[in-house]
Amino acid sequence: MNNMELARFNMVEQQIRPWDVLDGNVLDLLRKVKREHFVPVDKQSMAFMDVEIPLGHGVKMWFPKVEARVLQALKLKASDRVLEIGTGSGYLTALMSRMAQHVTSVELVQELSARAARTLAAHHYDNVTLEVGDASRGWGNEKYDAIVLTGSVPLPPESFYQMLNTGGRLFAIVGDAPAMHATLVSCVAPGVFETTVLFETSVALLTNAPQPQRFSF
Repeated sequence: MNNMELARFNMVEQQIRPWDVLDGNVLDLLRKVKREHFVPVDKQSMAFMDVEIPLGHGVKMWFPKVEARVLQALKLKASDRVLEIGTGSGYLTALMSRMAQHVTSVELVQELSARAARTLAAHHYDNVTLEVGDASRGWGNEKYDAIVLTGSVPLPPESFYQMLNTGGRLFAIVGDAPAMHATLVSCVAPGVFETTVLFETSVALLTNAPQPQRFSF
């Protein structure tokens, strides 16, 4: 086992599995999809560390264990159509594309989207559509089986609820730092939603996310 593969093995066994990620399909995927391909060249030494990796423009790759917990919670199927808000490096996009039928990913920063597009194309992730724009309140009129917000939001992102098919799942990190909660919203019937709190974490705010009314005295 070379140094890169040893680092990948240690990431899975020492960071991810102990964080209650026990889904064998998810663990196998994390071994197969090469995280280092999506890390900026000058950050390669950080590819498997238990840290957020800066991508520029104030954007960071999530901790590997957070990416893994999201995949496990979404339970993506081969027939699922996925919407990702915030492409970032394209790594989570790639992971989800290997589980789902198609992933549409929207990124506000043109440079990040272009970089992710090059990486995804180079490694033959062909069931992905990348868009550039502000999707902080939704995107288009399509409905999806899974939606992931890669930036946090102060309030439950109800504008996305109506974009879920029945049986669809929405992952969002909700709250204000440092008390944020990773949540999974499930559409159990038309107009009926259930929310499950998965874990506590803290990530950067989704740009232009709706803000609660703040009172000042």
